[in-house]
Amino acid sequence: MVDVPELTLNDGHKIPQFGLGVWQVPNAVVADAVTTALDVGYRSVDTAALYRNEQGVGLALASSPVPRSDLFITTKLLGNSNSYDNAMRGFDESMDRLKLDYLDLYLIHWPGGSDFAGSWKAFTEIQASGRVRSIGVSNFEIPHLRRIIDETGVVPAVNQIRLHPGEPETQLRAFHAEHGILTEAYSPLAVGALIKDRTAAQIAHKYGRTPAQVLLRWNVQQGNRVIPKSITPSRIRENLNIFDFTLSDEDMDTLTNL
Repeated sequence: MVDVPELTLNDGHKIPQFGLGVWQVPNAVVADAVTTALDVGYRSVDTAALYRNEQGVGLALASSPVPRSDLFITTKLLGNSNSYDNAMRGFDESMDRLKLDYLDLYLIHWPGGSDFAGSWKAFTEIQASGRVRSIGVSNFEIPHLRRIIDETGVVPAVNQIRLHPGEPETQLRAFHAEHGILTEAYSPLAVGALIKDRTAAQIAHKYGRTPAQVLLRWNVQQGNRVIPKSITPSRIRENLNIFDFTLSDEDMDTLTNL
């Protein structure tokens, strides 16, 4: 069983540094992927209302022998539903599909529309009620982050962004670090494109690893949380095995410049 490190959020809660993403995984097969991941040592699953697979995720969680207290579950509000009322309603609908009593992390999926600050106000109230432990955002840029912080005084625990070598988001991550926001990386393999990169393959060969493993290691070695997606059991296992080697500073820089 892989020992996945935990990171501490700005609200004091712990979050596994590694989890399973289920974007584009159909509801009919997502339960099998989540079950496989939990069996091999994953303890974190990231879904969203937009993915239309919360129900399947919930079924897998309900049938798993892993205690709920050992799991970290994330879902997200539909990006086109940004308002105070829609956020309140969207949370209840997601919880009903997931069949959970509480959520570990709830994210605004996109800063769409003009009232994402209204959604954020609702999020702070949901958190205060105890129904969600941590709140954050996804796909937010610096102006969006400044707005919700200025209007509510509440700093997101997480900003989930597209992040991989070649798209390192240096300026945004510096803002995160300044404000204590955890950077969470989705599409860490550039939707599979970087696995075919010749330089990534050369570095992988040097360490006796796969290109996917060194690309994922690039993210975690910077202190980011990462949530790769896969429905293939062998790749689900492979992706998790990145915590027993370290990339050199030179190789980290090389990957950054892909």
